Amino acid sequence: MFELPLLIKALILGIVEGLTEFLPISSTGHLIIAGSLLDYTNDQSKVFEIVIQFAAILAVCWLYRARLLGVIKGMWAPGLEQRFAINILIAFMPAAVLGFLLHSLIKAHLFNPSSVAFALIVGGFVILWVEKRDLPVRFASVDEITWREALKVGFAQAIAMFPGVSRAGATIMGGVFFGLSRQAATELSFFLAIPTMLAATVLDVYKARDILSLDDVPVFAVGFVSSFVFAMLAIKGLLRFISHHNFNAFAWYRIVFGLIVLGTAYTGLVDWHS
Repeated sequence: MFELPLLIKALILGIVEGLTEFLPISSTGHLIIAGSLLDYTNDQSKVFEIVIQFAAILAVCWLYRARLLGVIKGMWAPGLEQRFAINILIAFMPAAVLGFLLHSLIKAHLFNPSSVAFALIVGGFVILWVEKRDLPVRFASVDEITWREALKVGFAQAIAMFPGVSRAGATIMGGVFFGLSRQAATELSFFLAIPTMLAATVLDVYKARDILSLDDVPVFAVGFVSSFVFAMLAIKGLLRFISHHNFNAFAWYRIVFGLIVLGTAYTGLVDWHS
């Protein structure tokens, strides 16, 4: 059977991470499925996923660098920037606590294509349900939300520890459900990704410290660059998309993709493996 060169696999997976990290379709789920399909599930792949996830974090930091610098400068005094920083911290806490307690257990038992496919399908129907409700908008901007909404969105994000749910999907749909506009919910999801993904990256690096190797640098570099570039494209594209559309297209994509994975697994057409 033809085996793709490792650098090509790195390029593909970097693109997958970049395109899916900030869309409500589950980057973790797509990486599990793509890694299984490409037969890249060894110890190196675990460190590789940390690297390309970090690249996606840097992409959102770069695009929002002006706002982030403003928050860093202004968070030490009472005002808009301090309230924003506190809200992000509050929203981050549920996933931080639950992730610390359950991270290893979830990775051991739920990081497989079948679990991901199930979560993709269920999450797709949840998005359709939220969009059908046509909920009133009480907060047009991320700067308008209170700590209560931040905490609610934080608990919604914690659900995304189940692979395939989608961190972006949980936070965006949670935000919309709790009264944020699509624009505000999406931007909150971007900002909340920074501490959440950074904490997850630090935890994963610590756990994978014994398998880090300089020999892997070329592969990691390819994945890093492709993830960074395509994450920026995805963020910009999503912001343009939601200015004229709802999230139903992502919901149907999730459902169809999940059914394809389950269908090919059931028929034996694809030998999915964790």
